[in-house]
Amino acid sequence: MRELIVEADGGSRGNPGPAGYGAVVIDAATGETLAEAAEYLGVTTNNVAEYSGLVAGLRAARDLDPTATVRVRMDSKLVVEQMSGRWQIKHPAMRPLAAEARSILPPDRVTYEWIPRAENKHADRLANEAMDAGKRGEQWSPSQSTADLDAGAAARSAAPRKGRGEPRDQPRPTPTRTTPDTDDIRAARNVASEAPTTGAGVAPPDLGTPTTFVLLRHGETPLTPQKRFSGSGGSDPALSDTGRHQADRVATALAARGTVQDVIASPLARCRETAAIVAARLGLDVRIEDGLRETDFGAWEGLTFAEVRDRYPDDMSAWLSSPDAEPTGGGESFEAVAHRVAAARDKLLAAHTGRTVLLVSHVTPIKTLVRLALGAPPEALFRMELSAASLSVVAYYGDGNASVRLLNDTSPLR
Repeated sequence: MRELIVEADGGSRGNPGPAGYGAVVIDAATGETLAEAAEYLGVTTNNVAEYSGLVAGLRAARDLDPTATVRVRMDSKLVVEQMSGRWQIKHPAMRPLAAEARSILPPDRVTYEWIPRAENKHADRLANEAMDAGKRGEQWSPSQSTADLDAGAAARSAAPRKGRGEPRDQPRPTPTRTTPDTDDIRAARNVASEAPTTGAGVAPPDLGTPTTFVLLRHGETPLTPQKRFSGSGGSDPALSDTGRHQADRVATALAARGTVQDVIASPLARCRETAAIVAARLGLDVRIEDGLRETDFGAWEGLTFAEVRDRYPDDMSAWLSSPDAEPTGGGESFEAVAHRVAAARDKLLAAHTGRTVLLVSHVTPIKTLVRLALGAPPEALFRMELSAASLSVVAYYGDGNASVRLLNDTSPLR
């Protein structure tokens, strides 16, 4: 039976924002590009765009050969895990798209495989071409495609390895895979580091010195003990006396370790003040990174969880069940924060390769960095505790993997 490969991607510039998808159908045996599809979708979310790309790719594969088996390759772990049946589809906008995707071909002839973003360049380029066309007030057409520049590399990475029974990077059947645009956490690095170095062709990879982010949540503010929503759209409180004492204790502990080489802080006052106390002890300057700011909680700023639940019960329920839901009054969704934090992470990794960097930030950005490093789903944010002035550590390696080394350490405060 003939095998076709569908590679699909989608993007949203703003999430929600101007969005588009791209999809390509490849002959698994020859690596030849058989069909391309792309479309500007108007304003929608990243996840909807990715599902739309999947639907378009499956339709194109069916039109080419309705009897073929199809291997779908996407860098969206959310779509791969949901379509594989390992994650539930909670967002109402995605359910009809997922149902449509399942109806195009018999489910037993379609398999799903997660791939790193670097191996999905063909579909990614198509999606961006569609969004660019939409910005010009046009719709994408095949004559605009330059994505075939990536087709050769995509075909090589799509081919199964010799002597292996499974496709490359087949995702494991676990429920701890994450949303689009995140690192794949695999055991391969740990296994390779313990592999014997003798014998033909056997050697562990040289990953070099990791870039290490020491993640410090700011010290207490007057709102912290009251457990009130305090984001980037609120009153921007300074540290309390307790918070300043906490920052001083952490500064003492970090100075004793002597490993921090740079200090980066969120622009909000509580983080700048915490960072200044620590940096003064370390003899370092503080630089500001806007991407590390806390979520904008909209109309919920300054309220307790119970107050929000009483005043905005429907919005609160939506926010707790979907990463795309925004707080009342135009706050930021968890998905939007994840995109912002991931962009800041990539920027800082490029600027501080091989160094140990203290990032002074907030609950949601720090939890998001940990979640992305673990490859965990958005709901993992609700399953982490992060105390004021606590320390967490994530190491990032040259192969793209990450390792969470510490979470919510409050020992310097005791």
